Amino acid sequence: MSTKSLFLIALGGFAALAEAGRGGGGKKPRNFIMVIPDGFGPASGTMARNWVHWNDNSTVGLPIDEMMIGQVRTRSSDSYVTDSASSATAYSCGIKTFNGGIAVNDDQEPCGTVLEAAKLKGYMTGLIVTSRITHATPASYVAHIYDRDKEANIALQEIGYTHPLGRTVDILLGGGKCYFTPKSTASSCRKDGIDALAIAKTLGYTIIEDRAAFDKDVKLPYLGLFTQDHMSYEIDRDPKKEPSLTEMAIKGLDDLHKATKESKEGFFVLVEASRIDHAGHANDPTGHLHDILEYNRAMNAMREWIDGHDDSPTVLISTADHECGGLTLGYELKGAPDYWFAPEYFAGSKASVEKLSSVWKASTTTDLAGFVRENIFKQYGVMAPTDAEISRAIALRNNTNDFGAFLGQALSARLGVNWSTRGHSGVDVTLYGYGINHEDFAGQRENTEVAGFVAEQLNLELEPITDRLRKNTSWVKDNVKAQPGQTPRLKGRDVAKHHH
Repeated sequence: MSTKSLFLIALGGFAALAEAGRGGGGKKPRNFIMVIPDGFGPASGTMARNWVHWNDNSTVGLPIDEMMIGQVRTRSSDSYVTDSASSATAYSCGIKTFNGGIAVNDDQEPCGTVLEAAKLKGYMTGLIVTSRITHATPASYVAHIYDRDKEANIALQEIGYTHPLGRTVDILLGGGKCYFTPKSTASSCRKDGIDALAIAKTLGYTIIEDRAAFDKDVKLPYLGLFTQDHMSYEIDRDPKKEPSLTEMAIKGLDDLHKATKESKEGFFVLVEASRIDHAGHANDPTGHLHDILEYNRAMNAMREWIDGHDDSPTVLISTADHECGGLTLGYELKGAPDYWFAPEYFAGSKASVEKLSSVWKASTTTDLAGFVRENIFKQYGVMAPTDAEISRAIALRNNTNDFGAFLGQALSARLGVNWSTRGHSGVDVTLYGYGINHEDFAGQRENTEVAGFVAEQLNLELEPITDRLRKNTSWVKDNVKAQPGQTPRLKGRDVAKHHH
């Protein structure tokens, strides 16, 4: 970044910098890649960087370190600690909303998103995630509803079946097949007989349900669902069954680029490293670490993709929606200056607590102590569990949630990793950028500014989309707003708004 750019940021931020001209010499990008490492906080990056350094003394940085351009403030309209729905709504619509709200304002009215505006302007679009595709972050770019948990509703909106704008997404890749199959189907999450996969086919989607189909050339639009629930943590992923985040991202970029080569407009795509957040909720340092490393691989691959496609100028912006877990690194052993943080304990950790909790519960062994010592603790990197830890593990065998938390804590204590919560925290998150004009967004940003930058770069207008959505009053009443007797997931908005 130039000295002039840094000076302008210090003086007036985004407006002053935009006025002075862009890193691309005034040119606009054809494509925009938005990358959200869900739940990825500053301490998470330090933990991953230290692990990489322990593995190779000559490596002192991560790929994302070279793309760091600022910070993002994360609060929602009803809390200084946001959830993914309200944060993603800030990124997609450019407004603050209540925790749990999917692309709606505080009055549960729909707001036009950058993805919808891009599609209606002629861009191709994509959602590529490792969570259920109906989860809060991807949902907030293409669906509108007062409660993020209404995923059966969200599934139908995402494919354009119950959406006033019709189909607005050309590529959908992730997990969550259970919300696309009728309740009569094994493992379905729906409470009705709707077959959303069959509907998606009538709307033109090619359905991808396994790795073999993913590896083939498929025309847009396509819907790829590789798991019933969330996709596997990277540490647990079977590459024969599930593609990685990096593989999905690059396939998506290649296919969107191919589809827009001859068109005036390029593409907008959201890529989410979803499961960093889930490992934070679980206080699982191993799951957290390896999904962070995969996020870095994906970011590096997308950076190389941008460099290799000068014919299609692209800007990439990446930032978490929030931190998760309240992660800190290190503690005093016997008092200052005797401090402890030991990333080398990750070396023997080969699976997430999610996987190992299921293995433990499903085991049929009669040698409980021996099995949990050799097949659970050692697989997680706890090589010498205490007798008390083994007894506790046996007591929690049938409670996978509590056992997972206990197992995560056992490794965390040895690492010197500490978690303050099993939820989100309110710290600022790091902002990354690459490609044409990314320097224009450098600095300390409010999360709502992200949507403004996307709109400015792609020359989008969100207000007409918002107006068009709200004019469909019957849809808003039946699909977006809470019905009589229903309330948003989190209450207390009036009190919180008073303080804001």
